Amino acid sequence: MRIRETVKDIWQKVASVDAAEINASQGDRKTKALPAILSPYQGARVGQNALPKPTPANLRRFAETPVVRRAINVVKDKVASMDWQVRIRRGYKMSDVANAKERLLILRSGLEEPNVSDSFRVLWEQVIEDLLVGGFGAVEMETTGDPERPFHLWAVDGATIQIDTRWDGDPARPRYAQATGRLGTDALIPLRDDELMYVRLNPRTHTPFGLGRLEVAFETVNQFLSANRYAGRLASNSVVQYALWLNEVTPEQHDRLIRWWQDEIEGTGRVPVLSSKNKPEVLRFAGGTDADLRLQWQEMLIRLIANAFELPPMLLGVPGDVNRSTAAELANEAFQSAVVPVAKLVAEHITRDLVSKKLGWREFEFCFNELEGRDEASEAAIQKTLIETGVMTVDEVRAMRGLPPLTQANEGGRL
Repeated sequence: MRIRETVKDIWQKVASVDAAEINASQGDRKTKALPAILSPYQGARVGQNALPKPTPANLRRFAETPVVRRAINVVKDKVASMDWQVRIRRGYKMSDVANAKERLLILRSGLEEPNVSDSFRVLWEQVIEDLLVGGFGAVEMETTGDPERPFHLWAVDGATIQIDTRWDGDPARPRYAQATGRLGTDALIPLRDDELMYVRLNPRTHTPFGLGRLEVAFETVNQFLSANRYAGRLASNSVVQYALWLNEVTPEQHDRLIRWWQDEIEGTGRVPVLSSKNKPEVLRFAGGTDADLRLQWQEMLIRLIANAFELPPMLLGVPGDVNRSTAAELANEAFQSAVVPVAKLVAEHITRDLVSKKLGWREFEFCFNELEGRDEASEAAIQKTLIETGVMTVDEVRAMRGLPPLTQANEGGRL
């Protein structure tokens, strides 16, 4: 009975939390962020748990190889060159937003020329490159005080960004820091949450960093490069796959034949003429065919790299299992699985971090115009049907294409 009473008393003490204490902690997080990280090292100046990305140099070196570069460019070039717009966010009306047309023009011009040297495409190509390579796209956001151009954007090396895992949402406290590689007070540059746009690909709970698609394919790319180097040496005859066997020759004759071959035949293109009692025999160590180049193994590795980038192997130069009926389906699958998620992720960060958080203009949003489909004829036919059946209006379809509405009431709502 005493044990039961003791346990009951403990539970009553645990359950009897003061009401004022409940109200004071309401909305605060109780769980721990990233509990799997056992020993993060501390940021020297801003008190951060700095967790650098692993081997960014190796990732970027692999990103310069032909197959990986093709996979990155398929996604990066499509997203960066896609048509886009800034519009009124869902739930708001044009008539209810003060100076809506003027602010839409300011956002449009500011994004087209984010700083004195970069254009929209140049800036976001750098960010998407880091996003696909290591999952660490980063953009610095700074206000200018100029009402006509209220912000500047700069691409940042995401591999140098450290994250404070103990950040509690305080806007005045630094959430990020950039490691500059210098000594002293310049070693870390603290950045608040509203000063840095940090885009993560494949976010997870056990790490504050994202997972880039090249990180997924890291081992596969390494194996492919090794196989490709071996095949190159073999094809260039730098790896000898055969030997010459001479039967019943003396050591003097053997040495004399080697010197003659090296001095008179090797590298000259001459036809060697041999005269001996027994015909020399060529011993091959391999089949002497294309199978020695391990081409099928290299094709298998390219398929794995394509899977890591969520692309069909067709787009990386593997034409197998592709015909006229399946090519269009594979291209559409690549667009929906590889391009659309990255484009939507970038658009969401621009809307949330720049437009809403930095400028405080929550009535507007950024979006890309070409995310619904790749076939222009099919898309136009679907939109025509939706208009004829009354599901959508002409202005709504024009808004999907980034065009201004025809009705006078909503004129200028899409820029």
